[in-house]
Formats: sequence, C-alpha cells, structure tokens
Amino acid sequence: MPTPPLAGGTAGPAALRPLLDTVLTALHDGAALRDGPLPAGGPDTVTPLTRTATHPLIPDHGTGPHDALRALVTTLAAGAADPAHPHCAAHLHTPPLALAAAADLAASALNPSMDSWDQAPAASALEADLTNALATEIYPHAPSPDAVITTGGTEANQLALLLARERHGPVQTVCGANAHHSIARAAWLLGLPEPVVIPAPTGTLDLTALDDALTELHRPLLVVATAGTTDTGKIDPLDAIADLCTTHHAELHIDAAYGGPLLLSPTARPLLHGLDRAHSVTLDLHKLGWQPASAGLLAVPEHHHLTPLHHHAPYLNADDDTEAGLPDLLGRSLRTTRRPDALKIAVTLQALGRNGLADLIDRTITTAHHLADLIARTPTLDLYDHPTISTVLFRPTDADDHTVATVRRTLLQRGHAVLGRAHAEGRLWLKATLLNPHTTPHDLQTLLDLVTATTTDLLTHPTPHPTESDTPR
Repeated sequence: MPTPPLAGGTAGPAALRPLLDTVLTALHDGAALRDGPLPAGGPDTVTPLTRTATHPLIPDHGTGPHDALRALVTTLAAGAADPAHPHCAAHLHTPPLALAAAADLAASALNPSMDSWDQAPAASALEADLTNALATEIYPHAPSPDAVITTGGTEANQLALLLARERHGPVQTVCGANAHHSIARAAWLLGLPEPVVIPAPTGTLDLTALDDALTELHRPLLVVATAGTTDTGKIDPLDAIADLCTTHHAELHIDAAYGGPLLLSPTARPLLHGLDRAHSVTLDLHKLGWQPASAGLLAVPEHHHLTPLHHHAPYLNADDDTEAGLPDLLGRSLRTTRRPDALKIAVTLQALGRNGLADLIDRTITTAHHLADLIARTPTLDLYDHPTISTVLFRPTDADDHTVATVRRTLLQRGHAVLGRAHAEGRLWLKATLLNPHTTPHDLQTLLDLVTATTTDLLTHPTPHPTESDTPR
C-alpha cells in the first residue's frame, strides 16, 4: 500500500478533494437512511447495527480510504441525533453553520497546536485578536479586557473558580439551585468547599435568600449567577446580584454559556444588563453561536487576571525566546495541545457580521415564542412559561410524571423526536431547546402533534410504573 497523502502543504488540497466528495456523499446517504431526527429502535437496535457496519475496526488489511470513509461516515450519519432536524431539540446541541464546519476543516488540515508560537504563528495572532474582541464585547468599558478559549462552559467555569482561588485562597462559592452542575464539580475538583446553594423557586436565584447567605458567610466569597439556565433558559437578575456582591464584598462570576451571545442582538442585549460587572464571564459559542463543538470562552475585565494561568516549560516558552519577542502561549490555557478553535469563530463573525448573527439569534427567539403560543392554544398541552431565550417547557395536560417521561422515551425509541426533560414547580416537563433558525411553524406544529398522538397512544395502552423490585440499583 502506498504511503497515504497528508492534508497539509501544497499537495494537501488535491488529496483532500476526492476524500471530501466521498464524505459528503456518505453524510447525505446516512441522513437519508435515518430519515428523521434520530434512528429508530433505541440503543438495542442502534448499537448492534453500528458495530456490524464498522466491524472489524482494526482489520489486518485496510479497506482503503474511500471504503473506510464511506462505511463509517454513512453509519455515523445514519445513527446520529441530527441537530439540523427541527425535531431534534432536546439540548443546547446546535446545528453548526456550514461555513463554520468548513473553517474547522481548514483548522484540521493545517493542524496548528496552540501551545507555542512556532507551531501556530498566524493562528496565535488570530486567537489573540479574537479573544480581545470578544472580551471587549462583554467588557466594553474595561481598559484591558481579555479572554481564553475553552472546550466549553464546563472548562470556563472551572477556570473561573480556579482564578478566584488563586486570588483569595479557598473561596466559598455561592450559587443558585439553577446553576450548572459544573460549578459544584469545579469546587470538588479544586478542593474548594462545597457550594452554598441558594433557592431558585421561580427558576432564577432568590435575591432575599442570597442577601441572607452573604450576610452570614465570612470567608472570601464567589457568587455564581447564570444567564441562561439549562433547564428553563431563564436569566438571573444580574444587576441586582452585582449590587449585593458589592455590598457584601463578594466577587461575581456569571455563567453566560447559553445567554452570552444575546449581546450581539440589539433586541435581546438588555436581558444581559449587568454582565460587565462580573469578575469573569463564561461564554459558549457552540450554543447560540452555531459553531461546531468546541467553542467556549472565559472572559475577564483585566488581562492580568489571567496571570495565574502562566506556566513554564523550556521547550515551549523558554525565557530567552520570550524576551526575543516570541509570544508565550502556555498561559492561554490549562491544556497543552489544543485546536485553533478561533478560526471557525472568526470566519463566522467576519462572514455574518453583527447584523447576520443578530438575525439568527432573533429568529431563534421568535421561533421559541411561536412554539409557546402554539402550546398555549392547544387544550391538551400545558405551557410552563413563555421563553426567556429559546427553551420551552411543556407537558400533556393531566399527565403524571411517569407518562411525561414515557412520552419522551417513546418518541426517542420511534425515532420521531428528541426532546429533553426538566423539573420545575415540582413536576416533570418536556423541554424543547430551539437552536435551529431554519425551523418553520409547520415543523413546530408537527412536533406538538407527535407529542399529542404519542400521549394518546400511551394513555390508551399504558405501560406499568417502575416498582422497587424492577428498578435498577
């Protein structure tokens, strides 16, 4: 077998072009085989089909690039939960823009590693400019805002707690019951005290309870507010929380992984008033930025706040190299090898501009409100609340939680729809997280019709409730 060609260099594009044609055909064929938002049959069907189609994964003699790509990409596409389908709406799982995916291909072909300048000369300059530009969006009045690119909201939240710990020692984190699970996990990972959890009875952090907690606590405090919760999409009262933090001499981190991109929409931006008062902000553009994962960010108002991330490894950032003017990149992440995720983000921002991204955001929010209106007009469905961003909770009227959970799993099993689940007001709700700007009113009505028909079917032919004897331990 001849030595396989490489993706880079002047010969790389010629080697990639026929392979890409095979990949694109396989993506199309796999989606056609699936013919829906996800494959029918559940794990018991999908797993053996996938294993049969891809076996053996390590053959003695290779099948060749086109056969391997055709087999595995077709199988993966046929077995995918496709966020580009309007009925795949369970999670903050965005359908990426084609132009961002194309930019990601270029990043893969060039393969810069963002841990030293000699591996990423242009990519490091682009990343520095992009992080500065995005940090300035969040902190428009700060003298030297900065940001680092992360794998997503979880890593950004971990970095926020780490930086607070490095400033103050073992800080006490205070967060709402609506906070992302990564906050508690980061405190555990960093050896910090378990977070003090403030009630969020209406989906947002209770201000009176927060005031009481900050009055009683005496160690260095870090309050975590959320701009776009994963269950209801609600936004905490950021300005009022920042006021309490000022009164009680606490620092503030805002997890805006979901809601942060609203800054780019003049219509939605007021929802984030007070965001720039935080000591750090998490942003995630593989949600409302339509980027392929991953595309996270942690922003701070002053560049020197990132100084604790500095790390020295002589083969990557020798002192004399730095003194000679080679940029030191190790302090831009806790990771060493990492992808140039700045490229796809920068391509998207430049291609669409503020107006183009604002249009995508506004379309998505409008679609969520339309879904809420449809639910409110459907007598067999209950609406939890009108959406703050693009998350809509609803449930079949008079159904118990077991029926709601079974409706969701049945839709998954049949390959009809991917809906999430969330608890609010002591009940289980179906969750539609809308992130597809191409979703139509007809798509939404069809989704609700699927839920209604499935509910009727289940109530006509009920499944037994789990009992203690058949519940997995």
